[in-house]
Amino acid sequence: MNTVVTSKEDILKTSRELIQRQGWSAINIRSVAAACGVSVGSIYNYFDSKAALVAAAVESVWCEIFRRPKDGAVFEDTQACITWMYGQLESGCRQYPGFFTLHSLGFMREEKAQGKRRMQQTWRHILDELRAVLARDARIRPNAFTAQFTAERFADVLFSLMLSALLREDYDPTAALEIVRRALY
Repeated sequence: MNTVVTSKEDILKTSRELIQRQGWSAINIRSVAAACGVSVGSIYNYFDSKAALVAAAVESVWCEIFRRPKDGAVFEDTQACITWMYGQLESGCRQYPGFFTLHSLGFMREEKAQGKRRMQQTWRHILDELRAVLARDARIRPNAFTAQFTAERFADVLFSLMLSALLREDYDPTAALEIVRRALY
């Protein structure tokens, strides 16, 4: 066994590869150490428990799926952003079969609080980015939002639609795009 300490990013990259091949339930200290070619202690240098490793691996998958595209124009237009997000979900589902539904349901149990918290942090980041796109979209008519119908609430609706589509494994953004068109333009 290689006793050279590997980096946290190497551990997470290997964890993502294991998730792709075997599902997220394959992630544990021993399997990741073996796949990295390092001792179990090397993994514990970065993660104090299996729960911490799994939570970090899941967060890293979400970040990989939703990493920013080279063309930042997608974040200037709400419809382009939604189309991109749904495409990323579809791509992520192909790349990590069963990942979204299995880990989300798994983290809803109380003993998975750390994983649930990290998943929700990632979701918050996505939601914040969606809110920022709504603020930057020059095509939105000036009176689209009111005191009751705010950009924040609309972003919440769009994000809820995305999560619902994710659970249904329906990556067609047509309905969300139509809601945006009717409500904002």
